[in-house]
Amino acid sequence: MQVHLSRPDITDKEIEVINEVIRSPILALGPKMKEFEQAIADYVGVKHAIAVNSGTSGLHLLIRAFGISDGDEVITTPFSFIASSNCIVYERAKPVFVDIQPDTANIDPNLIEAAITPRTKAILPVDAFGQPAKLDVIRKIADRHGLVVIEDSCESIGSEYKGIKAGSAEFADAAVFAFYPNKQITTGEGGMIVTDDERIAFLCKSMRNQGRGETGVWLSHERLGYNYRMDELSAALGAVQMSRIEEIIPKRKRVADMYNKRLSEIPGVKLPYIAPEVTRMSWFVYVIRVGVDEPTPERQSMVRDHVMMRFKEAKIGCRPYFTPIHLQPFYRNEFGLKEGMFPVTEHAGRTGIAIPFHNHITEEEVEYVAEVLEKALDEALN
Repeated sequence: MQVHLSRPDITDKEIEVINEVIRSPILALGPKMKEFEQAIADYVGVKHAIAVNSGTSGLHLLIRAFGISDGDEVITTPFSFIASSNCIVYERAKPVFVDIQPDTANIDPNLIEAAITPRTKAILPVDAFGQPAKLDVIRKIADRHGLVVIEDSCESIGSEYKGIKAGSAEFADAAVFAFYPNKQITTGEGGMIVTDDERIAFLCKSMRNQGRGETGVWLSHERLGYNYRMDELSAALGAVQMSRIEEIIPKRKRVADMYNKRLSEIPGVKLPYIAPEVTRMSWFVYVIRVGVDEPTPERQSMVRDHVMMRFKEAKIGCRPYFTPIHLQPFYRNEFGLKEGMFPVTEHAGRTGIAIPFHNHITEEEVEYVAEVLEKALDEALN
């Protein structure tokens, strides 16, 4: 048996709309992009949604739109996909890391204020694995210090924190969703900026399209911009996926529930923890921890690596999730970061494994994953 790590959920509806767009004369900057933007704006409850070609592009545009540049600092988490920090570095600003909470793996708000300096301009929390960070607490800290909140909600479309959707303007000045094929909904490649701020929305629309101005004249450029546009094929796919999101999120919950039930029977497995403030979890990936109670970092890594080796031998997709950003070679070299600086993040990085997770996982596949996991842990721990 082979169990894939991820798979998009594509139906005849998506295929039909892609064919429709291909037969049309408009493959960029057309009605499907506007349709997709409106669907996201309505779903999240914001005034503006701006489609871009990736979540990374969306984060970069927000850093620029909020005027964050040379020497400025943005407080963020080292436990994330690297784009959440790279977008800061693109503008020659500095990501200032604070450690994460051991249960949710999200940024620890209790550590944020100690990291604020006169150079701090923003806080950029990441909704790890689809679980929103403590957004109300972060918002209050930002307000006390006059800081912007940019929510990296690339993994959390559909999740709710205290009944409020991820990406909402209730907690963040702006946010970004992403639609890579392993996400809840996909456009192949793509992202969406959401905000209630009209100025920020205008700047992002302009900068995604080579800095063109309000007049929309094709060769009139008012500011530095980029080719960060979303094409019509991607937008059409996204619009159909959004029409199915309330079908897709329960499918993913079903798979998470199967894993929670079966893997809870296995000694040595730490299941994902969902905070009580998260009133709806839109599952992005399913990450377990193994070897968490081993006495040394070396033993923790050994257990995780042994399990991954057995998974790969059994043709079960898996990935370490995440490798801490501050331990990536570029960040070590550029900012002098080193091991031991963020111990909770490093522990999570040594022990976390993303196991197969998508809408089509069957009970048989869950059982197969569980059997291989149980045997591998017995070998590694005994």
